[in-house]
Amino acid sequence: MVELKTDTSIDAMYAAGQVVGQALTAVRKAADVGVSLLELDEAAREVLRAAGATSPFLGYRPSFAPVPFPAVICASVNDAIVHGIPTGYRLRDGDLVSIDCGAELDGWVGDSAISFTVGRARPADVRLIETAERALAAGIEAAVVGNRIGDIAHAIGSVCRAAGYGIPDGFGGHGVGRRMHEDPAVPNEGRPGRGLPLRHGMVLAIEPMLTASGEDGYHAAPDGWTLRTNDGSRAAHTEHTVAITEAGPRILTAR
Repeated sequence: MVELKTDTSIDAMYAAGQVVGQALTAVRKAADVGVSLLELDEAAREVLRAAGATSPFLGYRPSFAPVPFPAVICASVNDAIVHGIPTGYRLRDGDLVSIDCGAELDGWVGDSAISFTVGRARPADVRLIETAERALAAGIEAAVVGNRIGDIAHAIGSVCRAAGYGIPDGFGGHGVGRRMHEDPAVPNEGRPGRGLPLRHGMVLAIEPMLTASGEDGYHAAPDGWTLRTNDGSRAAHTEHTVAITEAGPRILTAR
């Protein structure tokens, strides 16, 4: 069931979203060659603590997971698409890093993700990240009252496919509110004019995931969480929490 949020609830979700934005900014600032993924996780934890927020990621255990998630960020490097567990791995020159973070504040959740490079960036990685950001912007632009979920999916997928990139099968965005994952599902590819109509008060996490090789397949790493490309090609992930309003899409996790 899709819950429509009141304007007051959307304002509260904006507050949670700003904590997420601050955490991602702190992580991006801390990321450098030689810095460990665990240190990036600690940078995000410090922001959550200072804001009086908690993490919807920490301890989260969906049906597919062998263990609860042990961190407040997902840190996915190079061929990792999403759900990477922070470890002692130290960033290397040229790494492509995707960070996903959430915050729960006063009972409401924000969810967002960024991708960036560390040290000297490969031109191919820059193009991949820029395309992910363009796909996210296109999805947000389509998130207007009167459109449908399929319009968001088509906008995202069109940008990704035109650039020659793959879209991991079965993964995409979702509703968000009191819980991190709510209805409806928001695919990253689809047919325009199809799916659930968008209404004022819907809040969606819109999150393109792209693979550089153009292949859609992936596999789970031995940790049971991290999803990796099958061919070792690199991946990028971007995300914002967005409210559908009569005045247009409102980005709640803007940085």
